[in-house]
Amino acid sequence: MFDYKEIERIKKISKEDFYTQYYKTQTPVVIEKLTEDWPAYKKWNFDYIKEVAGEKIVPLYNNNPVSADKKVNEPDVRMKMEDYINLLQQRPTDLRIFLFNILKQVPALQNDFQFPDLGLNLFKSLPMLFFGGAGSNVFMHFDIDLANILHFHFAGEKQCILIHPDDTKYMYKIPYATICREDIDFDNPDFEKWPGLKHITPYRTRLSHGEMLYMPEGWWHYMQYLTPGFSMSLRSLAKRPSNFVNAVLNLFIKRNYDNFMRKKKGQKWIDYKNEQALIRTRKALRSVK
Repeated sequence: MFDYKEIERIKKISKEDFYTQYYKTQTPVVIEKLTEDWPAYKKWNFDYIKEVAGEKIVPLYNNNPVSADKKVNEPDVRMKMEDYINLLQQRPTDLRIFLFNILKQVPALQNDFQFPDLGLNLFKSLPMLFFGGAGSNVFMHFDIDLANILHFHFAGEKQCILIHPDDTKYMYKIPYATICREDIDFDNPDFEKWPGLKHITPYRTRLSHGEMLYMPEGWWHYMQYLTPGFSMSLRSLAKRPSNFVNAVLNLFIKRNYDNFMRKKKGQKWIDYKNEQALIRTRKALRSVK
């Protein structure tokens, strides 16, 4: 198993202290009491979501490996929000909602939360919701836009594992993508098969209802829903110029090139990228030795 470091937890914090201690240093932190004066703190549960968004058709994703015949972020199935929440409450499922835009889909929900004043220039048009059932997980990845993320959890508990961008060279990262090899089990890592993982330092925390996790730009993250629940992410642009440039490349060049090659080469392209992930991490390990 990994030797985890626990992410620091605080009750509340001033804008100035958050900016200096965590944003400028790009250090993750959990703020436990940030949402207690939001209407969402009392209102946001599954019954309320069914009431205001039950008829919405939502995209759902499973944990199947990347397929050559699918585009990036293409859903596996769609269903009504009410039916999906009923499924979450009845039994475990790996189906998740990913990037559900509140403003576009259910404008009334924006009255339930505030954009916290922590010194970040948050995108006002991009509050996103994420849903998952007990035991489901979000594969290890970093966000394509390398944003700074404020991640708020509601209705239950989830475990969050973060890894610093400096450890990317040991993560078996897939070229032209923001994921690592999907056959790595981050719950029970095989250090003999994946020796690069011995050189990473994972950070860990559990989020309960109303708590917020700050994820700095470009940090890897792996989420596991311990109970059915949902979360909201607010984001701001990358602070570091190199990350901003890489975000533009990811969004407008690498992603489109990857989709083009999947269509042209099919499974051969997926196999090539998986092999390159091995080759590049082995090269990084040789430099360590």
